[in-house]
Amino acid sequence: MGTAPHSVTRSSGFTLLEILVAVAIFALVGMLALGGYSQLMSQSERIDEGAKRTRAIQAAVMRMTQDFETLEPRAVRPAMGEELQPALRATKGTDDAIELTHSGWSNPAGVPRSTLQRVSYRLEDTDLVREYWHVLDRTQTVEPVSVVLLDKVKSVSVRYLGADRDWKDQWPPLGYSGVNVRTARPLAVEITLELEDWGEIKRLVEVGG
Repeated sequence: MGTAPHSVTRSSGFTLLEILVAVAIFALVGMLALGGYSQLMSQSERIDEGAKRTRAIQAAVMRMTQDFETLEPRAVRPAMGEELQPALRATKGTDDAIELTHSGWSNPAGVPRSTLQRVSYRLEDTDLVREYWHVLDRTQTVEPVSVVLLDKVKSVSVRYLGADRDWKDQWPPLGYSGVNVRTARPLAVEITLELEDWGEIKRLVEVGG
């Protein structure tokens, strides 16, 4: 009787070189994917920052526009002194450049107060600051509420169109001494913001009433 041949079974598998090549390919693909993801996240962050900046600029310009549109001929009594301050007081070249009385101060809580509001605008370093007071005729104990409307602001300038159709750099106009000097209002104002990133922004606002 003959002897049956032995069946030889060879187990299949990967060699060390094949494993190293596979690991290298996997690492390369992972690095490419991570780089693409990081770039995508960076672009997304830049887009979000750009959108946030756009909203901030729009909100600041809108706030200033609404204040000037609703400018009211209401002079106020300062904390110190008896002489009334004009409804709009804007002296060129001062830190506290613009101060005005406007209407339309919303009162959703029904607090017993006026719907008129006294506000001021000034530039602190590169921050455009808006302040407002809870009362029109202030005392020394009344402190303003300050809000930074916009940062990265290089300069703020406002021109005022008088009844003579001539633009003024300050209000009341230099040399004006009419009987209504404290309640006089311009016909329109031109707001110019110079920003570090957006350059110059102009807005022409017609004063209501």
